[in-house]
Amino acid sequence: MEKIKIGIIICNRYKTCAGGKCFRAAANREGAFSIYKDVDLEIAAYANCGGCPGGNIEYAPEEMIKNGVTCIHFATGFLVGYPPCPYMEYFKKFITEKYNMKVIFGTHPIPQKYYITHSNLMTWNNESLQLAIQPSLTDEATRLNYD
Repeated sequence: MEKIKIGIIICNRYKTCAGGKCFRAAANREGAFSIYKDVDLEIAAYANCGGCPGGNIEYAPEEMIKNGVTCIHFATGFLVGYPPCPYMEYFKKFITEKYNMKVIFGTHPIPQKYYITHSNLMTWNNESLQLAIQPSLTDEATRLNYD
């Protein structure tokens, strides 16, 4: 079975997060990790962005590559924070260009409480954010399990 090593970068607002939802979603192949159903998945790196405007984005991928990481996931917190990270599109472009790495928005399923609030605020009512939330959107029952 193919083995893939991924890295997770979280928003600095959540720098004290222990990663429980991300690790559970990876083990269950839920949310953005559903793309790994038929592979052996290892989370080989976990870091925060360094705070706005993402000072650690310049360096963390290089260290992750040294640990065999081939794909980076921006944690769901980038999408569900109030407001969502205004730099994530740039971060993705930078990492893809500089390190030739695949970047995916999202990790664990979007919790239902965030889904409701952002839907009411119409936060994600633009094409860019609509695309960004897709990997983590899932169904209501799964979102409720991540509240």
